[in-house]
Amino acid sequence: MKKTIMAIGAHIGDMELSAGGVLATMADEGHRIITVALTSGEKGNPAKIGIEDYRQQKQAEARAFADLMKGISIALSYDDGTLVASETIKFEVADLIRKHKPDILITHWRHSMHKDHEATHHIVKDAQFYAGVAGFERKHPPHFAAGPYYAENWEDPTDFKPHTYVRVSEKGFALWQEAIAKHWFAVNSTAFRYKEYYEALMVVRGKEARLKYAQAFDIEPIAKKVVKSSF
Repeated sequence: MKKTIMAIGAHIGDMELSAGGVLATMADEGHRIITVALTSGEKGNPAKIGIEDYRQQKQAEARAFADLMKGISIALSYDDGTLVASETIKFEVADLIRKHKPDILITHWRHSMHKDHEATHHIVKDAQFYAGVAGFERKHPPHFAAGPYYAENWEDPTDFKPHTYVRVSEKGFALWQEAIAKHWFAVNSTAFRYKEYYEALMVVRGKEARLKYAQAFDIEPIAKKVVKSSF
């Protein structure tokens, strides 16, 4: 059964890095991939590129990544660095969930050194709720998406505990390497070696899962509850 996966990040590149190997693997297997960025991450602009020009560049990079996945890239218009978990943006994301009907949501863990990541976590949690409740009358009918699964991001480490390991196939890993190279910062940043870090992390998580490559996700603590009638 084919699925639709919606990965929602604070900035263009967040989900492409932290969940990109899984997205590429699932795309290669025929599943539908949608990346959503609440901001473009434009304030990480290189010295010789203005903020608005870099916003456009980042959006083009996100489209190029999604095109290789035969998927969809959506970039909202909020400003990098000032993201607030308002009801307006929560309903905007809920409307996207209702429109595209993802089976699974992926987003940021709740604790981060980056305020936009934490805001995105709360936005997606409430948007998931708003999207699934019929009492909120919107343009599209209600739709419930499972998850969210919280991607492993180097900026979101506090209390993150790998729980769900998802295989990254060799073809998916190669496709991700090609796709992430479309993102200038992932391969050219001197502040952090993004592509190299997430390549290595996929190897490490793969070994932990007895696989060649994998990516790890956390889930809500209440979802970890196990109920058995007997041992």
